[in-house]
Amino acid sequence: MKVSEEMNETEITQFLFTGFSHRPTTRMGLAASMTIVYLVTMLGNGLILLVVITDSRLHNPMYFFLCNLSIIDICLSTSSIPQPIVNCLVDRPALSFGRCYTQMYISIYLGSTECFLLAVMAYDQYIAISSPLRYTIIMNWRVCISMAVGSWIVAFFLVVVPGLANPFRFCGHNKIDHFACEVTAVMKLICSDKSVTQRNMYFTSTFTVLFPFSFILFSYLRIIVTILRIHSAGGRLKAFSTCLSHLAVVVAFYGISIATYIKPQSKDSHDSDKAMYVINAGVVPMVNPLIYTLKNQDVKGALKRLMEKKL
Repeated sequence: MKVSEEMNETEITQFLFTGFSHRPTTRMGLAASMTIVYLVTMLGNGLILLVVITDSRLHNPMYFFLCNLSIIDICLSTSSIPQPIVNCLVDRPALSFGRCYTQMYISIYLGSTECFLLAVMAYDQYIAISSPLRYTIIMNWRVCISMAVGSWIVAFFLVVVPGLANPFRFCGHNKIDHFACEVTAVMKLICSDKSVTQRNMYFTSTFTVLFPFSFILFSYLRIIVTILRIHSAGGRLKAFSTCLSHLAVVVAFYGISIATYIKPQSKDSHDSDKAMYVINAGVVPMVNPLIYTLKNQDVKGALKRLMEKKL
């Protein structure tokens, strides 16, 4: 930390992490668990990318968006997990203000991008079920690429640009009761006007979380109406199975996010908050490829063909 002569106050230049600092056994167990989660995430999402890229039968909009989701999950896990593992392995973990701030906003940006991408994938599912004969015309490659790139760009302007324009100001206390630069834990150290910060975050959350989630709900309501109009039970089951994997991913992603952030924030972090961070940043990106592998016959078939080629 350094002292500003003009403001006569201590200005933070680094953060100290105190999560589980007096519980070395817990720290070692957590580091081992996060390492396993991270490796499985890299393997699972990397395998999805390999299967989709190498199998021409999967070269369609649905799996193009799935590749984007895997890329986001790889980046999100990489930005959120390795540093906490290091923090758990050292006695006095510390991180510079710039690195912590950057890491935090990269994670928020990637999470927001995933919100938009899941909404785009819900629209893709709706078109596939409601207009199967016109699907390839409506969801042509130009539209798909525009929607995917748009998800990344919109999230950047809604999350990163405001964060750069109005950075948090920290002073005095520099100990984070966590093992990572998690946004709710970091915000407790802000010494600037918190009402302005909270108002900006509510505004950003509305556009990056609430709107995409509302669009997903609307899309699935339309999907349900379309499925109910199908006369045969077999046709209804086939149509529902088409969007089952995406629906499972949406439930996992938003369920964990809501459990983590949509609740009253206490002054001190609890062990449950730290566990939810691991689940949100590590476990959810890990289970996404598992869901698509276990629930999707096309992916399982492509994976089987890939394994046969290797053998």
